[in-house]
Amino acid sequence: MILDSIEQFGRYAGLNPRFAAVAEFLRTHDLATMPSGTHHIQGDDLFVNIQDAPAKTREQARFETHRRMIDIQIPVSGDEEHGWCPAELLPQAEYDEAADISLYDPVAPGTNPSLATTYFTLRRGQFAIYFPSDGHAPAVTPTGLRKAIFKVKA
Repeated sequence: MILDSIEQFGRYAGLNPRFAAVAEFLRTHDLATMPSGTHHIQGDDLFVNIQDAPAKTREQARFETHRRMIDIQIPVSGDEEHGWCPAELLPQAEYDEAADISLYDPVAPGTNPSLATTYFTLRRGQFAIYFPSDGHAPAVTPTGLRKAIFKVKA
């Protein structure tokens, strides 16, 4: 996981061949004025989802992991709290190959109620990068928020 300010995103361009295109997209587009939905940048290898996330508590937040894609999460309209946990500490969960996601039910029997080893606030003007080894529970917010999630082929 990486957490930093959007102005510093270019420093991470060497971590993935598509990160330079994300940096260029951030320089040339206003995420706040983009319509909700999926916007393809490089086909299915790089796209951004603009979404309105509802209010959610830590207890309601579901951890997720991805196998093929890296998430770059950016709050647009406000701050959000995220939970983080190494993926190997999460219990077994079904993998949806088409959606490239495993979701972990926080109230499933036998699930540790405090899986997150770290909670942090992701503020407007910042981003978080989640790799396949990162379990994450994003969008914990009392009011909901608009956010951008870049999906980058790992």
